[in-house]
Amino acid sequence: MNAVWYIVDNHLALKCGNQSLHPNAEEVYAFLNKQDMESIQGICCKSPVEDIASLRFSRVGVPVSMILENSGTNSVSLKIIATRRNSNILVDTVEGVIIDHCVSDNVWFYLSDGITELQELLDKTGIKSSGVISIRQYLKIVEHSTLNHTRFIKNDVDSSIFKRPVDETENVPSTLKANLFPYQKTGYLWIKYMLQESQGCILGDEMGLGKTMQVIASMLYLKQIGKTPMLVVAPISLLANWKRECEKFAPSLNVWVHHGGARTGNYRDFLQYDVVVTSYTTVVSDIHMLNMINWELVALDEAQNIKNPYSARTKNCKALRRNRSLAVSGTPFENHVTDIWSLVDFALPNILGSIEKYKEEISDDVVGGEKIEPILSPLMIRRLVNDVAKDLPEKIVSTQPIQMSDEECDQYTQYLEQIKGETDAENINLGMLQKLRIYCTHPLAVEDSSIWIDPCECSVKYQRFCEILTEIVGRNEKVIVFTSYKKMFDIFKKDITSRFGIKVWSINGETPVDERQSIVDTFNRLDSSAALILNPRAAGTGLNITGANHVIHYNLEWNPSLEDQSSARSYRRGQQKTVFIYRLYYEGTVEEVVNERIERKRDIASSAVVGNIGINQDRDDIIKVLELVPSIKK
Repeated sequence: MNAVWYIVDNHLALKCGNQSLHPNAEEVYAFLNKQDMESIQGICCKSPVEDIASLRFSRVGVPVSMILENSGTNSVSLKIIATRRNSNILVDTVEGVIIDHCVSDNVWFYLSDGITELQELLDKTGIKSSGVISIRQYLKIVEHSTLNHTRFIKNDVDSSIFKRPVDETENVPSTLKANLFPYQKTGYLWIKYMLQESQGCILGDEMGLGKTMQVIASMLYLKQIGKTPMLVVAPISLLANWKRECEKFAPSLNVWVHHGGARTGNYRDFLQYDVVVTSYTTVVSDIHMLNMINWELVALDEAQNIKNPYSARTKNCKALRRNRSLAVSGTPFENHVTDIWSLVDFALPNILGSIEKYKEEISDDVVGGEKIEPILSPLMIRRLVNDVAKDLPEKIVSTQPIQMSDEECDQYTQYLEQIKGETDAENINLGMLQKLRIYCTHPLAVEDSSIWIDPCECSVKYQRFCEILTEIVGRNEKVIVFTSYKKMFDIFKKDITSRFGIKVWSINGETPVDERQSIVDTFNRLDSSAALILNPRAAGTGLNITGANHVIHYNLEWNPSLEDQSSARSYRRGQQKTVFIYRLYYEGTVEEVVNERIERKRDIASSAVVGNIGINQDRDDIIKVLELVPSIKK
């Protein structure tokens, strides 16, 4: 049976009875040149010019490109386009194969640049034709374009479409015993959609916006459709809070905390519960047993805990068997661009390729942030307090530079010279500046002395701290004080009680995890003025401390996310009063460099999705510390 050449859609094909063949450009050329060919795939045919006399054939190839654009709500459309004489022609695909030639205005031409790369990309993503593609497919294409510098892909997608729920009229599960704020409902609907469509996402709402409630609502939905059990992984300090929040707002969820003495040795016990809550450390120790369950959802709370791609914690969390992934973090971008790689790689494994390739292509700066934005934006929803929580009271931040006394300047300079004499700037790291930072908190924090003196007598910063505290106590209000150093805990606890006559509690790394929430509850309930001293690493996340409307950062941290998380303990839903945040630092010292670094990081983060400064900037900051000497008062 002979086949007949004809034009279908935008390409040249062969028709034989009810069967259609789609030759490639090379086969078409062979017949045009009357090479020794009588058939294609065993079917006899003539030269195309004999069947379509009016068709002209160009021997000049044209480039091809892939265009991504919006297609309705939450959808992306893909088109493959050939460009000839400033006009775009839709390139046909048949069963996932790009037809490598086109017919336009009765002219046949072949496709040249880009065809091989685009075909490989279709094969990799499983895309069969032009039209609507999945979010996962879209992300894989964007990742390929970003990391491989391809010039054949044009991304015209407005990523804001991914933040709009499919149906905003849809209700939250009736089993949720809470009223969600509008932005929380939007977040829940978005998470629900993403878990259905792409199997993974990142909830990156700023601290204080109720991420836990959105996750609980999502878990109730999954239970509603029969998708259990689910696993929540959280820092040890938040395990009790997760259980309490579930019991309060989702009593229909059967929740069990798998940690410490409550751990089971039989994986079948997990199947009795809707939700199992465990810690990052337990995931590492119990990974083999946990992986005997294929979890319907694995949610990582404070997911920045897996930012190091090489840690056992990260590797084991990513190894958890699961159908859906949810990374939850109020600070998804902390220090390095690799931080977000780990979160994305958990949410959608392998979507960004290897960490090594990623590091090669994505730089530790604003440019790198802008490059990763098209990949990250569809995968993450992030709202800021100032944008959505309009009903929250005012937040007033007061950064207060303080000048050291002459005596403090002299001693600080001695410590500085000691550090400079012990090592060179090339080999020094931020940790080696620790003694300078401790001295800036208080001379008594450095000196090993059993003799107690009035802390105000030898520290200008402490004097300013007491002045602030005097105002707070005078207003009968409560304060949270953040410091990283144990000796400052001792000074605060001893001096504040005797000087101001108020109750003082503290939480640091030595405070038993099961006691931390009860301390916070007692502090919140107190009607009189009081102080709560916290270590930002032990108590800077997860705790709701709206009983205080004053926050004092007594010593600044290199990482602005740690500071922001700590401030959010007070400035969050439930707070009724204006929140005052005080940031104290010594001018002309390492603390000034820390403050500048914080401001620099925030500037970068505000102009790009990812902002960080990188290792080279560490060295620059260190050099500045070594060169900076506090000035003596005139």
